[in-house]
Amino acid sequence: MIRINLLPHREAKRKQKRTAFVALMALGALAGAALVLMIGGYNASRIAIQNERNLVLRNANAELDKKIAKIATLKSEIEALKARQQAVEDLQGDRNQPVYLLDELVRQTPEGVYLKGFKQEGQKVLLNGYAQSQERVAELLRNLSGNSPWLERPDLTEVRAVPLAQSKTGRKVVEFTLGVAIKRAREKDENGKPGAAAADGAKVAAAGAHP
Repeated sequence: MIRINLLPHREAKRKQKRTAFVALMALGALAGAALVLMIGGYNASRIAIQNERNLVLRNANAELDKKIAKIATLKSEIEALKARQQAVEDLQGDRNQPVYLLDELVRQTPEGVYLKGFKQEGQKVLLNGYAQSQERVAELLRNLSGNSPWLERPDLTEVRAVPLAQSKTGRKVVEFTLGVAIKRAREKDENGKPGAAAADGAKVAAAGAHP
């Protein structure tokens, strides 16, 4: 006996497939939503960790900035103390400068040159005097620029021929004015002669004690 199914099986299959498709779509949507939530939670946790690290770095940078500011303040204070110490040492060393200056002028002034006066302003000494000739003035300049351990950088500012006051023949001499720098004791030592300042001071003191 032949059986014939008269029910709409094709429509049933379509409905079944549609239901399965909807179920798959819903399941995919749920899986996608779950994946998005998982990724979002992971990213949020990483961002929170990074924010904590950034906060630690900012605090550390702030501490370093404070330490750097303290170091800069200490450096400026140290430099100020060094400057004060150097000023005190210079003042102590400058007390002997007139002795060194007079001794050097005696040593470096050649024959035929007469110094009538000098004036010291700081580390600059202004000399004026008379010489028999311009060659004598040039010799004085060479002595001051190359032979003197205490005097340096001579600068001739004026030179002229003037009549000798006590000469009846109208003889003339050379009147000159020049400036020269005098070194401090530390500057002299820095030029490669450590301890020479003390030795020169002892020599000058000995010379003054035994004329």
